[in-house]
Amino acid sequence: MYRRTFLSRVPALTAGLAAAVRRESYAMLSPNETVNVAVVGIRGGNEGKPVWTSRGRGQDHYASLSALPNVRITHVVDVDERHFSTTLPHLKQQWGGDPKTEIDIRRVLDDPDVDAITIATPDHWHALMTIWACQAGKDVYVEKPVSHNVREGRKMVEAARTYKRVVAAGTQRRSQLLTKQAVEFINGGGLGKLHTGRCSVFGARDPIGTTSDDAPPQGVHYDLWLGPAPARPFNENRFHYTWHWFWDYGTSELGNNGIHVLDSLRWLMDRREHPRVVFSTGGLYERGEPTDQETPNTQYTTFQYADGVVLHCDVRGWFTEPSDAGLYVYGTEGWMRITDGKVSVHLGRKNEPGPRIGSDEEDEGAGGSAPARRDRHMENFIDCVRSRKWQDLNAEILEGHMSTSLCHLGNISYRLRRSVAFDSTRERFVGDAEADALLSRVYRPPFVIPSTV
Repeated sequence: MYRRTFLSRVPALTAGLAAAVRRESYAMLSPNETVNVAVVGIRGGNEGKPVWTSRGRGQDHYASLSALPNVRITHVVDVDERHFSTTLPHLKQQWGGDPKTEIDIRRVLDDPDVDAITIATPDHWHALMTIWACQAGKDVYVEKPVSHNVREGRKMVEAARTYKRVVAAGTQRRSQLLTKQAVEFINGGGLGKLHTGRCSVFGARDPIGTTSDDAPPQGVHYDLWLGPAPARPFNENRFHYTWHWFWDYGTSELGNNGIHVLDSLRWLMDRREHPRVVFSTGGLYERGEPTDQETPNTQYTTFQYADGVVLHCDVRGWFTEPSDAGLYVYGTEGWMRITDGKVSVHLGRKNEPGPRIGSDEEDEGAGGSAPARRDRHMENFIDCVRSRKWQDLNAEILEGHMSTSLCHLGNISYRLRRSVAFDSTRERFVGDAEADALLSRVYRPPFVIPSTV
């Protein structure tokens, strides 16, 4: 619906055509030409701390982009205007720049001077913003998980291809030199024929308790925050950060942090299709107090592929023993563990030490929450915006869709409390209408994912 409105407005159409002509002309951009970027979503992390002491991904985007030569942040977009007088001054003081502020992404997409956007919003907004941006001739860096459901991810891939856009996923481990070296070792046959992969995410989170519905705070444009999600009264527990733990907006801890290790594991094991069978179990285990949280904080998910290869992911958000955290890859000749920036290889029945892979120094700069280091992931995105070679992205949107879909499939199995069989080619479940209904959602007009992008 937005696209029809967008294209029906003559000024916007004129601007869009001008932008399209400009972008065709700057194929293979000079490194000296400025790339103009809008950052969408600048609030910080967990509740209870000043925003700038609990940084979220949008603030990392601002810092990383500011460190790159010939990149200008033209706009900061947030539906909570309060951050324009709190977070933004801090960012400008620390990293420089003087961006305009805006509450509605659509106005920024109308600006022909904006070349790209980076998206650090709640999960339920990722797909629609990406599709709108592609239609408006903008390139996109979208945070993980790239979508809120499987259908959205596929539409994002289609939009990137249709409008010839550079669309990167925020799975920063794809830019880690150490993981790349591990992939090369495995591809060279170092572990023999692979059969099993395992990953774990451990992170204790405090219970969110219960909160009553209330009026949105002054400066919060709540209808824009809801966007595609169902209309519900404002509630602080369903708002900043803790939105993660509600199905209308988030994708559980499996989609929040599990996506990173699952993406790395899928890369290490060269899984280019969807799994055939998925089973996920777990629950919301707390101390017995009432809670508004809907998603589990403990989840165990197994994915089996058509050739018999198995991936397994443990997500635990309560007290646990963290020594087992990391990535594990098992083959016929040995196994590998990746954790804490180190790779260890073990060969044969006696677990003899294998070759050393990488070093601590080589693994710096993968991105994440330390933009004082070189952010190779954001740098790779900007390089591809200049070259127009989306194939050179370390984490192209198709890769983001395939990895994010693992989280969605696991969550669908968890919510149905049973295993599900999936058709990778059709991206539909096998004879399972109940599961198919969870591949998409009902959208709130006018924030609707179009059938044809």
